[in-house]
Amino acid sequence: MPKPRNKENKPLPTRWVFYHGAYYYRVPKGMESAWQGKTKFMLGKTQPEAYKKFAEMIQVRGKIKSINDLLDRYALEVIPKKAPATQVSNFNQMKKVRAVFGEMPILPFPPRYVYRYVDMRDAKVAAKREISLLSHAYTKLVEWGEIDAHPFKGQTLITGEKPRDRYVEDWEIDECRKLTSKTDKGGVAVIQAYIELKLLTGLSRGDLLRLEPARQCKDDGLHIQRHKTINSTGKKTIYAWTPSLRQAIDNALKVRPVHISPYLFCTNKGAGYINEATGNPSGFKSLWQRFFKRLVAETKVKEHFTEHDLRAKTASDAVSLEHAKEMLSHSEESKVAERVYRRKAKVIQPAK
Repeated sequence: MPKPRNKENKPLPTRWVFYHGAYYYRVPKGMESAWQGKTKFMLGKTQPEAYKKFAEMIQVRGKIKSINDLLDRYALEVIPKKAPATQVSNFNQMKKVRAVFGEMPILPFPPRYVYRYVDMRDAKVAAKREISLLSHAYTKLVEWGEIDAHPFKGQTLITGEKPRDRYVEDWEIDECRKLTSKTDKGGVAVIQAYIELKLLTGLSRGDLLRLEPARQCKDDGLHIQRHKTINSTGKKTIYAWTPSLRQAIDNALKVRPVHISPYLFCTNKGAGYINEATGNPSGFKSLWQRFFKRLVAETKVKEHFTEHDLRAKTASDAVSLEHAKEMLSHSEESKVAERVYRRKAKVIQPAK
């Protein structure tokens, strides 16, 4: 009878172990020559690194029989194409799904399993996201030709998260502009410049913090390739120059702590804020939090707003839904884009 797996190794693929801060693959007997002669092969210190290395070391997967098999292939082929922060979230979600469904065969998977999974969890929003991941894995399974139809898509009525409806008013932006720097080494001015550029473009935080003026500011405008889609659609956008856009770029350049940095928004050492391994801009988050702590304490603004709220303001203030989608390079259907990003109340003319 095989030895039971340790608690920390249960969510991992077969023969994987987490040991002394890294992920290892326990090589089957007789296969050592294919794994550099080792019986325990180090894959990486993070799950994204480990899956990438594992994919390099093996050839095409065998027959998918269990949900663990399905998630293994999904982790190898689908997750690496996503943004780093999304990868981390997906791996955490997979742990929860594996713990409940991992040993089950891929079929049958009746819709009632979805309801039971959500019902048994206290964290309903997290549970819905985990089911969403599993659902997408089944969609890929159909695409790979392993099954003929998704077993529960369109057959459950579990609703997703309610979209935020916070609309940032113009006067709140005016209050942001009034805040003055004190002892935060120019952090207020940096956030103010960041907000102005975000309102003009609707760019995501990741795209704004990766901006390199020397490379992306060209004669015809600001050239953007959405980081989130680089591995998939590679969608590119050019924001044509306007006096306001040029001024916003100039303002951001002036308040940089290091003027020779390649980045428009940089740390005190001139480096970019984004940790590319995780997608996490922790230093920038600290600036943002300090700014809003002062904003609420010193101005008329009493309700925090988020990065997504600013992005939604750009879409809400656009002249049309189509213009909003173009501004945000949004690939979703119009109904989804309108539900999530268009937050202003519709103005309707009364009947004559």
